[in-house]
Amino acid sequence: MDETIQVEVAFARPERQLILKLEVPRGTTAVEAVRLSGIEEQFPEIEPGKSRIGIFGKLCKNDRELNPGDRVEIYRPLLVDPRIARRELAAAGKSMGKAGREDGDED
Repeated sequence: MDETIQVEVAFARPERQLILKLEVPRGTTAVEAVRLSGIEEQFPEIEPGKSRIGIFGKLCKNDRELNPGDRVEIYRPLLVDPRIARRELAAAGKSMGKAGREDGDED
Protein backbone atom coordinates (compact mmCIF):
# COMPACT_ATOMS: atom_id res chain seq x y z
CA MET A 1 0.00 0.00 0.00
CA ASP A 2 1.44 3.38 -1.03
CA GLU A 3 1.76 5.91 1.74
CA THR A 4 0.67 9.48 1.06
CA ILE A 5 1.71 12.77 2.62
CA GLN A 6 0.04 16.16 2.82
CA VAL A 7 1.80 19.14 1.26
CA GLU A 8 0.91 22.62 0.04
CA VAL A 9 1.64 24.46 -3.20
CA ALA A 10 1.65 28.27 -3.04
CA PHE A 11 1.88 31.14 -5.48
CA ALA A 12 1.32 34.85 -4.99
CA ARG A 13 0.84 37.96 -7.06
CA PRO A 14 0.59 41.34 -5.36
CA GLU A 15 -3.20 41.28 -5.78
CA ARG A 16 -3.89 37.58 -5.24
CA GLN A 17 -2.37 34.61 -3.46
CA LEU A 18 -3.31 30.97 -3.40
CA ILE A 19 -2.24 28.03 -1.24
CA LEU A 20 -3.49 24.61 -2.32
CA LYS A 21 -3.41 21.65 0.04
CA LEU A 22 -2.98 18.26 -1.55
CA GLU A 23 -2.22 14.69 -0.72
CA VAL A 24 0.58 13.14 -2.77
CA PRO A 25 2.40 9.80 -2.77
CA ARG A 26 5.52 9.66 -0.61
CA GLY A 27 8.51 10.32 -2.89
CA THR A 28 6.76 13.06 -4.89
CA THR A 29 9.15 15.79 -5.99
CA ALA A 30 8.59 19.53 -5.70
CA VAL A 31 7.89 20.00 -9.42
CA GLU A 32 5.57 16.97 -9.48
CA ALA A 33 3.54 18.53 -6.66
CA VAL A 34 3.22 21.75 -8.68
CA ARG A 35 1.95 19.77 -11.66
CA LEU A 36 -0.42 17.67 -9.53
CA SER A 37 -1.87 20.77 -7.88
CA GLY A 38 -3.11 22.23 -11.18
CA ILE A 39 -2.20 25.71 -9.94
CA GLU A 40 -1.07 26.80 -13.41
CA GLU A 41 -4.72 26.67 -14.52
CA GLN A 42 -5.37 29.69 -12.26
CA PHE A 43 -2.00 31.36 -12.89
CA PRO A 44 -1.02 30.75 -16.54
CA GLU A 45 2.38 32.39 -16.08
CA ILE A 46 3.52 29.38 -14.03
CA GLU A 47 5.55 26.92 -16.06
CA PRO A 48 6.22 23.75 -14.05
CA GLY A 49 9.81 22.77 -14.63
CA LYS A 50 10.83 26.33 -15.59
CA SER A 51 9.55 28.48 -12.74
CA ARG A 52 11.87 28.79 -9.73
CA ILE A 53 10.56 26.99 -6.67
CA GLY A 54 11.41 26.69 -3.02
CA ILE A 55 10.22 25.19 0.20
CA PHE A 56 9.39 27.58 3.04
CA GLY A 57 11.41 30.42 1.50
CA LYS A 58 14.51 28.44 0.52
CA LEU A 59 15.21 27.70 -3.13
CA CYS A 60 15.26 24.03 -4.00
CA LYS A 61 15.82 21.85 -7.02
CA ASN A 62 12.81 20.57 -8.94
CA ASP A 63 13.67 16.97 -8.07
CA ARG A 64 13.74 17.46 -4.30
CA GLU A 65 11.55 14.89 -2.60
CA LEU A 66 8.91 16.38 -0.34
CA ASN A 67 8.39 15.72 3.34
CA PRO A 68 5.02 15.75 5.10
CA GLY A 69 3.84 19.33 5.65
CA ASP A 70 6.21 20.94 3.11
CA ARG A 71 4.95 24.03 1.31
CA VAL A 72 6.23 24.33 -2.26
CA GLU A 73 6.43 28.00 -3.20
CA ILE A 74 6.52 29.09 -6.82
CA TYR A 75 8.49 32.30 -7.27
CA ARG A 76 7.75 35.05 -9.78
CA PRO A 77 10.70 36.32 -11.79
CA LEU A 78 12.28 39.55 -10.58
CA LEU A 79 11.29 42.53 -12.69
CA VAL A 80 14.41 44.49 -11.74
CA ASP A 81 17.73 43.23 -10.41
CA PRO A 82 17.87 44.44 -6.76
CA ARG A 83 21.47 45.61 -7.18
CA ILE A 84 20.50 47.80 -10.14
CA ALA A 85 17.49 49.19 -8.26
CA ARG A 86 19.70 50.15 -5.27
CA ARG A 87 22.27 51.72 -7.59
CA GLU A 88 19.60 53.80 -9.34
CA LEU A 89 18.07 54.92 -6.04
CA ALA A 90 21.51 55.89 -4.69
CA ALA A 91 22.17 57.95 -7.81
CA ALA A 92 18.86 59.75 -7.18
CA GLY A 93 19.80 60.36 -3.53
CA LYS A 94 17.27 57.88 -2.14
CA SER A 95 17.52 54.55 -0.33
CA MET A 96 15.37 51.47 0.15
CA GLY A 97 13.14 51.53 3.24
CA LYS A 98 12.63 48.58 5.59
CA ALA A 99 9.79 47.15 3.47
CA GLY A 100 11.58 47.70 0.17
CA ARG A 101 9.93 51.06 -0.49
CA GLU A 102 11.76 54.19 -1.38
CA ASP A 103 12.27 56.62 1.51
CA GLY A 104 9.40 59.04 1.72
CA ASP A 105 6.79 56.70 0.19
CA GLU A 106 3.56 56.56 2.12
CA ASP A 107 0.87 53.86 2.11
